[in-house]
Amino acid sequence: MSSAEVDAYLASLTHQLKPAVVRLREAIMASDEGMSEHLKWKAPSFVYDGEDRVTFALHPANRIRIILHRGAHQRDDTDAFRFDDPSGLVVWAAPDRGVVTFSTIDAAVDAEPALLELIGRWVRA
Repeated sequence: MSSAEVDAYLASLTHQLKPAVVRLREAIMASDEGMSEHLKWKAPSFVYDGEDRVTFALHPANRIRIILHRGAHQRDDTDAFRFDDPSGLVVWAAPDRGVVTFSTIDAAVDAEPALLELIGRWVRA
């Protein structure tokens, strides 16, 4: 379910890649009826099964970063956790925390199908 809080945030957002932010947000929300959203880290964050799993990072305003994480706290199984990314979109900051970065609107739009497939698997991992 979309959030009025996120709607208001995006309405006032000044960002070079805002059309891609809006498009990706809508696509992520539409990708799974179990997805909800709120603001976290001053950006849209997506919740699945009660856990924050995917969060935009929108500063600096010349890129979009999408953070894949496994909730607010480090989990006990972090060392054993593995996730396959055949898309090559993710740069791994830790075994259970990845970052997808887009520097242009076209790059974000072109990667959308692979990103949605990745997020669909990520939120269930």
